[in-house]
Amino acid sequence: MAHYVYEFTEGGRDMADLLGGKGANLAEMTRMGLPVPPGFTVSTEACRAFLTTGSEPDGLFREISRHLTALEQAAGRLLGQPDDPLLLSVRSGGRFSMPGMMETILDIGLNDDSVLGLAKSSGNERFAWDSYRRLVQMFGSTVMGVDSALFEGTLARLKDVRGAAYDLHLDATDLAGLVEAYKDLIHHETGEDFPQLPAEQLRRAVLAVFESWNGERARLYRRREHIPDDLGTAVNVQTMVFGNLGPDSGSGVAFTRDPATGAPGVYGDYLPNAQGEDVVAGIRNTIPLDGLKDLDPTSYAQLREHMRTLETHYRDLCDIEFTIERGRLWMLQTRVGKRTAEATFAIASALVDEELITADEGLARVGGDGLSRLMFPRFDTSKVGQALAHGIPASPGAAVGAAVFDSAEAVRRAAAGEKVVLVRQETTPDDLPGMIAAQAVLTSRGGKTSHAAVVARGMGKVCVCGAEELGVDTGARRFTADGTTVEEGTVISVDGSEGAVYLGAAPLVDSSVMRYFETGEHSVGLVEAVARAMNRADGVRRLGVRANADTPEDAARARRFGAEGIGLCRTEHMFLGERRQLVEAMILARTDAERERALDGLLPLQREDFVGILEAMDGLPVTIRLLDPPLHEFLPDRTELAVRLAAAEAHGNPPSAHDSELLDAVNRMHEENPMLGLRGVRLGLVAPGLVAMQVRAIAEAVVERKRAGGDPRAEIMVPLIDTVEELRLVREEVEQVLAVVSNASGVPVQCPVGTMIELPRAALTAGSIAQEAEFFSFGTNDLTQTTWGFSRDDVEAAFFSAYLDKGIFKVSPFETIDREGVGRLVEIAIAEGRAAHPGLKIGVCGEHGGDPESVHFFHAAGLDYVSCSPFRVPVARLEAGRAALHGPADNDDSK
Repeated sequence: MAHYVYEFTEGGRDMADLLGGKGANLAEMTRMGLPVPPGFTVSTEACRAFLTTGSEPDGLFREISRHLTALEQAAGRLLGQPDDPLLLSVRSGGRFSMPGMMETILDIGLNDDSVLGLAKSSGNERFAWDSYRRLVQMFGSTVMGVDSALFEGTLARLKDVRGAAYDLHLDATDLAGLVEAYKDLIHHETGEDFPQLPAEQLRRAVLAVFESWNGERARLYRRREHIPDDLGTAVNVQTMVFGNLGPDSGSGVAFTRDPATGAPGVYGDYLPNAQGEDVVAGIRNTIPLDGLKDLDPTSYAQLREHMRTLETHYRDLCDIEFTIERGRLWMLQTRVGKRTAEATFAIASALVDEELITADEGLARVGGDGLSRLMFPRFDTSKVGQALAHGIPASPGAAVGAAVFDSAEAVRRAAAGEKVVLVRQETTPDDLPGMIAAQAVLTSRGGKTSHAAVVARGMGKVCVCGAEELGVDTGARRFTADGTTVEEGTVISVDGSEGAVYLGAAPLVDSSVMRYFETGEHSVGLVEAVARAMNRADGVRRLGVRANADTPEDAARARRFGAEGIGLCRTEHMFLGERRQLVEAMILARTDAERERALDGLLPLQREDFVGILEAMDGLPVTIRLLDPPLHEFLPDRTELAVRLAAAEAHGNPPSAHDSELLDAVNRMHEENPMLGLRGVRLGLVAPGLVAMQVRAIAEAVVERKRAGGDPRAEIMVPLIDTVEELRLVREEVEQVLAVVSNASGVPVQCPVGTMIELPRAALTAGSIAQEAEFFSFGTNDLTQTTWGFSRDDVEAAFFSAYLDKGIFKVSPFETIDREGVGRLVEIAIAEGRAAHPGLKIGVCGEHGGDPESVHFFHAAGLDYVSCSPFRVPVARLEAGRAALHGPADNDDSK
């Protein structure tokens, strides 16, 4: 028969999978000899069995009864005994802390008889009836499904009648009447009576805690924290101790260090004459924990000693719940405490200094998600009001500016010195100038890997995407949200870390951590803690870290942030702005001569771009991707052109010959699914001169840098390869151009030629492709799209939220690498590529390169480097170090 129930004396903190975090820690404190009320834990295995079958596991309550009997014998009292009852608490306790997300039922064992016995044995009639009304209220809402607001309404009306500001102002008679009112409410709402049998109360309470694992708030919390749905919760059954027995009793919460800053000291709250639920519920104002020193100096001294013992034992910040019952201190719970990102780094550094943990353990305890939050300005949340809307926190930070609704207006206002926020339904490449000019980008559509999100992260811009509450009307130049209309020019605040939008200018707090990465200067405190973690990570990591950068400015910034080269330089961004006319001329060319003139015009501009980037990354590799998107993206919108021509005709004006040519070209190049059409290497093979122009620009930039005494290390990457033949043809053309430039200049130009692995066929035929490639770089954005059959820009808004709700996704595959599918293709390509080409250099340049969990996968898979947005370079460096220690992908308690 299965073993489902464990005494506190049987377990320990290493049994959290079986006993849940709370049960394992109660057992640990019991073993340490701390004053823990006796009890036992019903394991997570019992919960999983219950959730699978929908009924209580066979033999579970016989096993609970045996442990209850032992508990009763030790106490010398029976559960619900009429003259002197033993009472129990029933609390949830999952493997990972989920504070407030599941259920608790206190005072199990009270009924119409035992409440009288409790009043007599305690000598406090009011206390007995207060405990009974708590049980009926908790049991009625948690177990029997009565709306908790109905109980609160009943209590509020009674306090109004009595003129009582707080529950404490109600006397025993009031509370006895409240119990009867609660019982009547339960009968009216459910058709059954509150159960009087203590054994039935216990049984139903345990099952209710099991059921709460799948409650709406618990499911939502697990999704947000990426906690698996199949773990289940343990249930802790524990002898009640009472903090509501009078002024010499009370309950509190204590932290061994400040969970906001990590500073040592006494932090917490205490509430006299109250049970623990009152402290967290905020029904009365607590007093600072230091105040307990005056109320009960003996208990305070004992508590401080237990806090030191626990922190030394756990070697970490401990979060403690305690109750004082008539001057006797009881420890009800401890756990490694939640903390802010700032405290996470500060505490890890302090514990290393105190020699409680090693430097490697300190590195394992911090995380990239927390570091990302520390790098960006943030709002002073104590001074912001209700959010106008919420969306997806796509690029962290906080920014304030006037709302504008098109790129040109953003550029105009920014040039005049005004800070702006670009608000769009969604962005396109045409919005790039406005995105550069804006402090933040806000869209009503899209997700974390939409155009807006990817580009904003690359530039370090604050971005909130998919704020569906926004009704964006670009024509009227306004948006509406929550009944509020925001006209163009109205100042708004965008929180890219929390995904919130506020009306008005919320006060900003600068990031000292960002200043450290920009300048390298650091002193004591948080920045010193971050610097120590980064130095340790750099000292142990195997993975290189490069940046995705398309401009000299981005390249220089990435280098300051510790990038060891550029893993992806996108050349298509260099074709925007004024250069668009040259691209249009190339597309519209009717003869080879016209096409060559257009390409000749683009050549010096591309060369200038490459010179600046190679100079910024002098001595480090710069992987330049040849043109990837379809050419029609550089032409005006098809509908816009048609409307423009129709409008001219309607007004009797002759149609523009140029517009007519453009519309013909757009129609000729129109594709139903352009992202799977004429783009990448295919474009290079069918558009004469395009590859040659780009390669020549790269080669001539290398020559110029070498003549200037530099050490340029350009690498040429061919996108969207499906077959080795494609790569062979392009490589031949590349080598011919390099040879021509070398001969003409007298300067040897050698640029390694490799490819992006971003299509499933390329991954599965990597062995043959590797024979023509000097390096691979995984384009995991497109590899995810083509493996899943998803259009990234469409599916996130269309059904990803439903997939997350239904548990199909634990996290978006565009946010964190899909190990089983996309990751498997990556592993196959690495193995087959290196088997065919030993020493083949392999990296990744998709957005996953800066995702903490994905970095751990890439380390384990054997990649040489990851490449990510410049502002995520420190995150990738930190996580690469943690991965080398075989640490978890995220042990960041700041979440």
